[in-house]
Amino acid sequence: MHRHIGKTTDVLSFPQMSYSVKRKALGVKSYNAINAQRTTLLGDIVINLQAAKRQATEHGLSFMEEISWLLVHGILHLIGYDHEKGKYAGKKMREKEKELLKYMGSTGKDKS
Repeated sequence: MHRHIGKTTDVLSFPQMSYSVKRKALGVKSYNAINAQRTTLLGDIVINLQAAKRQATEHGLSFMEEISWLLVHGILHLIGYDHEKGKYAGKKMREKEKELLKYMGSTGKDKS
């Protein structure tokens, strides 16, 4: 999501359409139910490589592990997750990040 703040960030997500419009267009109640044969353009993700390099060191991750984490984070924003909506939303997003990173074979180290 584009944050409209006056400082750099590590990842930005630019959705093609709102989450509710995507759900309606896909004819599903949640993204867990998306038919694998359907395709839709979710949006664009921009990763700040300088921030990723710096954060990888801070988080004890390799550069590619940090890039993977940021990519997953951006994708989750594109499908409606938003850690800034509150503590519960943040916890759910972190859990989903870890789940997807584990599935991808990434480290699973906790960045929190």
